Amino acid sequence: MPLLPGAEPFACDGDGVGVVLCHGFTGSPRSMRPWAEHLAAAGFAVDLPLLPGHGTTWQDMSTTTTDDWFAEVEAALLRLRDCCDQVFTMGLSMGGCLALRLAEVHPETVAGVVVVNPSLAMETRLLMFAPLLRRVLPSTRGLAGDIKKPGAVEAGYDRVPTAAAATLPKLWRATRRDLPAITAPVLAYRSPEDHVIGPQSLRILTSRAVNAPLTVHALDDSYHVATLDNDAATVFEGSVAFVREHSRSGEGTKR
Repeated sequence: MPLLPGAEPFACDGDGVGVVLCHGFTGSPRSMRPWAEHLAAAGFAVDLPLLPGHGTTWQDMSTTTTDDWFAEVEAALLRLRDCCDQVFTMGLSMGGCLALRLAEVHPETVAGVVVVNPSLAMETRLLMFAPLLRRVLPSTRGLAGDIKKPGAVEAGYDRVPTAAAATLPKLWRATRRDLPAITAPVLAYRSPEDHVIGPQSLRILTSRAVNAPLTVHALDDSYHVATLDNDAATVFEGSVAFVREHSRSGEGTKR
């Protein structure tokens, strides 16, 4: 099926430290591509996959589940594990949840996690009734495009497939349950003005990731898709510094 413009996955070889990037629900690698390129320019190996059912049509996505999406980012993690000394996971929104889940399932592999406006709970009214509506209402209004910066475009779906949305609680529950298992450092970015994800998810992260060194930074000039917004440089530069601080090679990864 033809991909939407900019929805192509991205991969780049690096110098011993790898990063898996996870895009969000109904989005695509387009929302993460500038971040991926910044990490690659810093010398890191980068794997930014396209999640199944994303980047094409919402009808295509309606046949996929959170298990499919996790399997895709897990495969990216295992690819980088085979060619890198250390691997970090990073993600936006639901991609942040996937990045945290990778650290829970593969604690021996994930050296650190960076999340931007992570989604860990049902905080969007449009998704709240998806489990009940999935058999009678194929889709609801889209969530994409919550960006403050003029002219910036996420190019996500304009409809949310309710069948796919109904599988999100399974991922959230598993991730919330196992947050205490994360011991790798976590860097979280949060936009106070986010019209997609409310404050509950960050409260869950800070209260349950009790065994992980956790740092939280506010993105005061961005909405939900902060990777394409006014604070994007803060996220990009901060994540590079985070990897260098917590990788064994440290400054050796700098070009």
